[in-house]
Amino acid sequence: HILVFLAPALLVYTALMIVPLAETLRLSLFTAKDQVVSFVGLDNFRLLFTDPRWSASFWNALTNNVLFFAIHMAVQNPIGIALAAMLSVPNLRFRAAYRTTLFMPTMLSFVVIGFIWKLILSPLWGVAPNLLDAIGLKFLFGPWLGQEHTALVTISLVSVWQYIGIPMMLIYAALLSIPEEVIEAAECDGVVGIKQFWKIKLPLILPAIGLVSILTFVANFNAFDLIYVSQGALAGPNFATDILGTFLYRTFFGHQLQLGDQHMGATIATVMFLIILSVVGFYLLVIQRRIRRYQF
Repeated sequence: HILVFLAPALLVYTALMIVPLAETLRLSLFTAKDQVVSFVGLDNFRLLFTDPRWSASFWNALTNNVLFFAIHMAVQNPIGIALAAMLSVPNLRFRAAYRTTLFMPTMLSFVVIGFIWKLILSPLWGVAPNLLDAIGLKFLFGPWLGQEHTALVTISLVSVWQYIGIPMMLIYAALLSIPEEVIEAAECDGVVGIKQFWKIKLPLILPAIGLVSILTFVANFNAFDLIYVSQGALAGPNFATDILGTFLYRTFFGHQLQLGDQHMGATIATVMFLIILSVVGFYLLVIQRRIRRYQF
């Protein structure tokens, strides 16, 4: 009887997830020359990691992806925790309005987000120069999306602004789930305010913080849309914002004078899958167990 109920979901999951994944893995083991497909084993991975035609772009995209993730971890998640802590303060006025306002960018289309921020940051018609000039900081403004050393950081911060609502809401829910008896016991012992958050609440929401961190990692290593909308498929300037998602897109589908190569594209997709799988597996098998042991 259980199998009867699970069968529809298993069929849909198999058709939409398992079959495409298996086909991607299969394609990565083949190559095509003159329309002749031949089995090459792991040679595509060797080309990706060591051949100058592929390795420079791959390692640049991987490095940028790691930096993209690091900025989210260093900026997005701490701010999300702080906002959640603020929203959980008892008797906070206009809590619902704050929560809705902070979460609203997450609900907007990435096309809208990319277009709006390109307008805001434009040196020609953007409002950012005028806003900085109003507070005497116009000297700090520059074509941040057009400079190699600032483009990736700028795109990362735009992404942080868009998705800050997700860690905020997850941590907020975790804070609300803390039993009132625990809070009352802490108050009886004189643990209140910031001290209560650090000593009592933070250890209790560590599993939620771990979940937010792993979701951030998976999302960042699957990222593509915002950079594609803002910087194009070439992830300019000079591939400064190129990450694995945009590199995969150009390789698989081709762009301008670059012809698409589905086998090398599948190889890149397989590497992305293995990176995500290894990190998620390490978190579930090692870090999550330690968090639970610390918590209880």
